[in-house]
Amino acid sequence: MMLRNMVASLFENESIRTTEAKAKEARKLAEKLLTWGKRGDLHSRRLALRYISDAGLIKKVFESIAPRFEDRPGGYTRILRLNQRRGDAASMVILELTEKGKEVEEEKVARKAKKDAKKEARIKAEEEAAAMDAQAEAEGE
Repeated sequence: MMLRNMVASLFENESIRTTEAKAKEARKLAEKLLTWGKRGDLHSRRLALRYISDAGLIKKVFESIAPRFEDRPGGYTRILRLNQRRGDAASMVILELTEKGKEVEEEKVARKAKKDAKKEARIKAEEEAAAMDAQAEAEGE
């Protein structure tokens, strides 16, 4: 029951602070629910309602959260480590949904393309400099 409530809170707030062990277990259920959300059929909704009985939250998962991860095959959540808790020294973490799946991937592709363009420009400049040096050397002889 606690695990289901944690996953419900994760979908409501898109991030929760908990212990590492609880986060690892909640992550499994959250990933399964998001996979069902990506499928989007009636059977998947009914399976999701077995775990989280709030129909409004399931609607949010299926209609707004899951479509963000349409192109992603998995890895919808991430765990960020924090310091230990003062009372019992339990390792604390933040369990959150990854940033907007499709937009982040497009941004990575754009950054790589920009980096490749800079690299090509540098190589072209080096080749031109080498050609000029060879021409100057040929004229000097």
